[in-house]
Amino acid sequence: MSNVDAQELAKFSDLAHRWWDPDSEFRPLHQINPLRLDWIDQLATLKGKAVLDVGCGGGILAESMARRAAQVTGIDLAAKPLGVARLHALETGVENLEYREISTEELAAVQSCAFDVVTCMEMLEHVPDPSAVVRACATLAKPGGWVFFSTLNRNAKAFLFAIVGAEYMLRLLPRGTHEYAKFIRPSELARWSRDSGLALMGSRGMEYNPLTRRYWLSDDTSVNYLIACRKPG
Repeated sequence: MSNVDAQELAKFSDLAHRWWDPDSEFRPLHQINPLRLDWIDQLATLKGKAVLDVGCGGGILAESMARRAAQVTGIDLAAKPLGVARLHALETGVENLEYREISTEELAAVQSCAFDVVTCMEMLEHVPDPSAVVRACATLAKPGGWVFFSTLNRNAKAFLFAIVGAEYMLRLLPRGTHEYAKFIRPSELARWSRDSGLALMGSRGMEYNPLTRRYWLSDDTSVNYLIACRKPG
């Protein structure tokens, strides 16, 4: 429980009731979810797999992976978003999905090598020690399993786009959603992944056009980016 930022938990708990409103502060998550879901499914083939979604929040990605016929466990330390996630799964009849209030490190201590796929999306930049989360995700993956991360690059462009643009100018996100000092360079995330025994298999950037309000995946990892890793087996 030491690798927790109480202010970050409170921030997302206060907005929990709006998690599944596609026109709320969580609209960007709803818009990018099909992109990251398809990329994960393309590489790891979710159907029939045991999947862990770390930092699942209100369950947008977790529920969509369950709808792809994966057996999904979503974990988070924010109780209110987890409650919203459970309620939404109940309302929509998604059964191959469970949620637990537990940290990644705690779960890794009791359930190592348990999951075919581990996802950790938009979460690393919100914890005090992201490298510890990477290590735990690697521990939780089965030999031969896939581990996916997404986060924000740390450079001037990312500051302008993700904070000044998204939070203050375009108001895509609430002000204070991100803290620039917690952004993570791809080289840093790659090093933590390798140090955790993972092999890097690919990366994608995510871009946004404010005029068309369209997101797409590209080779540009200068702002938002995803990486795919595999645990040797």
